[in-house]
Amino acid sequence: MNFEYFIARRIAAHKDYKSSISAPIIKIAILAISLGMITMLISIATSVGLQNKIKEKVSAFNGDLIITNFDTNNSDDSQVPISIEQDFYPNFTISDNVNHIQITASKGAVVRTKTDFEGIIVKGVGADYNWSYFEDFLTAGVLPDFTKKAISNEVLVSDFLANRLGLKIGDKALTYFFNENSSKPPRTRAFKIVGLYTSGFQQFDSQFILGDIKHIQRLNGWAPDQIGAFELFVKDFDALEKTNNEVYDSIGSMLDTQSIRGRFYSIFEWLDLFDFNVALIIVLMIIVSGFNMITALLVLILERTKMIGILKALGSSTWSVRKIFIYNAMYLVGVGLFWGNLIGIGLLLLQQQFNFFPLDPNTYYVNQVPVYLDLSYILGLNVGTLVLCFLILLIPSYIISKISPVTAIRFD
Repeated sequence: MNFEYFIARRIAAHKDYKSSISAPIIKIAILAISLGMITMLISIATSVGLQNKIKEKVSAFNGDLIITNFDTNNSDDSQVPISIEQDFYPNFTISDNVNHIQITASKGAVVRTKTDFEGIIVKGVGADYNWSYFEDFLTAGVLPDFTKKAISNEVLVSDFLANRLGLKIGDKALTYFFNENSSKPPRTRAFKIVGLYTSGFQQFDSQFILGDIKHIQRLNGWAPDQIGAFELFVKDFDALEKTNNEVYDSIGSMLDTQSIRGRFYSIFEWLDLFDFNVALIIVLMIIVSGFNMITALLVLILERTKMIGILKALGSSTWSVRKIFIYNAMYLVGVGLFWGNLIGIGLLLLQQQFNFFPLDPNTYYVNQVPVYLDLSYILGLNVGTLVLCFLILLIPSYIISKISPVTAIRFD
């Protein structure tokens, strides 16, 4: 058995060790490590969780990349059509990072009831539309079915709009589409509400109704093979801008691409601030934990000065004695990490399961604190904390080399 590890283990297991002068300081050091780990776990899990949720919601309504005609304006109302006959549709092979492509078109309108009216955007989608996000958002009814050749009057409406207009499942949403020529009367469509959704992103919930793209094509006077835009979804969001450039260089001069980071710059700039805040929290927690462990180690060395003198007098090297105290201190770090992980992951699992902590969707775009749990960052935090604490503890352990055996044995 390793000699230094054996001594360190005996010291940690000794009864006097737990009732010594250093006991309160050791407990404080363990508590600091535990609280630090809990804080770091919660910071990363909630920060990444919030970022992912907001990215998912923005992508659900817009796709990760949007291919439009160069002449299209920046509004959500599709103006200049694109031919659906493109080399990259429906099988997209330009980039391996793109896993889905779909067609869309949108048009501004007004929904009117007997007592209220509301300006909205009808987003027309087709049979290839990715409904996976809206399956999670669905609160009542069913998703519309646009797989048939015949034009469908089914629409998906947000709870926000339904509550404002007093509409429910099965009601007809009387929608007015205005002509570019103001002398012509608006055209009317009576959409049937088959489903209600809540994304928690009020900026979109207050605007979008999802309907059949054939309505937009007919209202705009487009041919069946003309659409407003292609929406692309990517596998790796971190490579979004690289993929955007790759697609732009390959689709021809008449088409333009734009990423959702570009379209919603302020939202993603705000999300990027979370990374800085989390990094700052991690640095502060490690510094606090490190200083507490330095204090604990110094007290341990002071308390066992005689033992250090005896070991040196018996022939132990300075590094061998330092290893005893480093092992001892790392044991305390391990105890702190154990309780920190147990409590931190436990709290995150409870939040993930029961959503105890709500958020204001007007500020954070989500109703509950989202949690992202992944083994990679949990292991990274633990290994990183262990390595940094070890390196930090090398500094105070250097004091042992200055202790003389004769002086230490006589120390009282």
